[in-house]
Amino acid sequence: MVMEIVEPNACIRGCCSSNSIPLHLPPSSYTLLKPIARGAESVVYEALLDGKKVAVKKPILSTSDDLDKFHKELQLLCKLDHPGLAKLVAAHAKPPNYMYFFEFFESPNLSEKLHMEEWTPTIDQVLVIALHLDFGLAVYKEDLKGVSLENWRSSGKPTGGFHKKNMVGTLIYMAPEILKKETHTEKSDVYSFGISLNELLTGVVPYTDLRAEAQQAHTVLEMNYTEQQLTAAVVSDGLRPVLADPESGVPSALLSVIQRCWDANSQNRPSFDDIVAELVIILKQREKIKEPDSSFHDSLNSLGNQPIDVGNNLQAYQEGINWFTQGENSINRACEPKHGLEKWLQASNDTLAYHPVLSWGSFATCGRRETMEDTHFLLPHVCNERDIHVFGIFDGHRGAAAAEFSARAFPGFLQAISSISSPSSALFEAFIKTDIAFRAELDISRKSKRVIQKDWHPGCTAAAALIVRDKLFVANAGDCRTILCRSGHPFVLSKDHVASCLEERDRVISAGGDVRWQVDNWRVGRAALQVTRSIGDDDLKPAVTAEPEITETILSPEDEYLVMASDGLWDVVSNAEVVSIIRDTVKEPGMCSKRLATEAAERGSKDNITVIVVFLRPVSTAERIF
Repeated sequence: MVMEIVEPNACIRGCCSSNSIPLHLPPSSYTLLKPIARGAESVVYEALLDGKKVAVKKPILSTSDDLDKFHKELQLLCKLDHPGLAKLVAAHAKPPNYMYFFEFFESPNLSEKLHMEEWTPTIDQVLVIALHLDFGLAVYKEDLKGVSLENWRSSGKPTGGFHKKNMVGTLIYMAPEILKKETHTEKSDVYSFGISLNELLTGVVPYTDLRAEAQQAHTVLEMNYTEQQLTAAVVSDGLRPVLADPESGVPSALLSVIQRCWDANSQNRPSFDDIVAELVIILKQREKIKEPDSSFHDSLNSLGNQPIDVGNNLQAYQEGINWFTQGENSINRACEPKHGLEKWLQASNDTLAYHPVLSWGSFATCGRRETMEDTHFLLPHVCNERDIHVFGIFDGHRGAAAAEFSARAFPGFLQAISSISSPSSALFEAFIKTDIAFRAELDISRKSKRVIQKDWHPGCTAAAALIVRDKLFVANAGDCRTILCRSGHPFVLSKDHVASCLEERDRVISAGGDVRWQVDNWRVGRAALQVTRSIGDDDLKPAVTAEPEITETILSPEDEYLVMASDGLWDVVSNAEVVSIIRDTVKEPGMCSKRLATEAAERGSKDNITVIVVFLRPVSTAERIF
């Protein structure tokens, strides 16, 4: 890809320049298509640059330190050119949008081949892949030493990284010193490399006993350890993944490298220069013993000559299927684009009835998780009907597919059913139809081999609020929660459907489900779900039902606002505290949503956090300001 370079080709500060990579782009030259990955410090988009597909990394820049880091990283990327790294083809280094543009590589990456296609590399293949770690960074070591203990330490603001702002990454690969919030050095990366090398040899996600089921790994991880327990076990107890079996043919010298890489004392770990030298010796010794595996180069080519990425195995992105689009297509196939919402209005045609005046807003963050599995929608004035509004939250597990599908399919089903059902019945049927449609779409994808991972059973909990004039209908399946603030007090409009609830536990068992006490809580089935109702989770049906429980409330002038949220909020903030926090926040629904989510993150919520706030009456200017 050759882009025209406009002089002066430098960042706005003048500290970054390149003779071959354009550093500022006209807006007309690129289009961001869709997010394909999210992390604590950036979002990655699939995009078009000059008509060609690229990957765009858009960093989250909230402080001057973040801007400094962007410029230092850009300086380094302009110098790097290595076949094991995605090539920087352009950048936009001027406000308001700071972005990196990289070559786009199609699936599968190494993680997907290993855990989704269940590829088993030979020892020689593992060695050659491992040798790709030398990205040519050695000459830039002095530049990389600019990170000191002072500028590394956390600012304490929640950003979605694990623990604090600068402690980002995937927990299962993080070195003990990073988990203790100490300085990140080359030896910290050596530790991560040792974990990854062992993963290549065993084919097992670290700290699990699974050969595959990458999307379920985070559930298994939570079943055996909380994040705090795993951190403590790694730091204090020296816990490490099960070492590759010598009887499988792994050279003892290679096992020694792995064990030294993940030594608890970073000073005892080898440097990358030493690792490369040792791996070369091991590979040469094997070449003397036998001819190289003839299938080796074919297997490497099947990786697509991509940069090797042993990234986030817990939340691998699924096969390029756009589940938002699948949800839209499902409703288009299932029903005609018609609705009978006017019937709902006619049924409540009381001229003296109270008419709430709505304003709404939302905020969502991945929190401490690596990826975002929550989705939500805001549909005020449905089909231009002034007095009908719908809001919904879907909290995914075992991947985001079910949540993404439901966010698009559910509103369509609800509108389609409105002509033949009451609001309450329409909500109930929309949950059921969304569940059936998603499981059918997943089955079609499996049969067409678009889903290449075996035993993948994504699901999501769901909450929906439907307002028809003065009537509020709330439907819930799972552990999202909806509360109504009436005269300054919280009223819960939904019940958490979790296995720790005796009534729900008995219902699941009566429906043939398996509920057991596992480590710290009651959980359902092999997937160890805590929730007992959800959309999807086809391996747990019919016990884990999609049938929602529905409440109906007549609204009055005493009703101030509605709060809907995923369990990432409710795990750490009580109903009463939500009301108290909003009382002390500027009365703008978007700001209230963000304040609640930020508070939950600061209190240590371990989950994605999505909050919707709907004010039900006008807010005075004084309330908005004070």
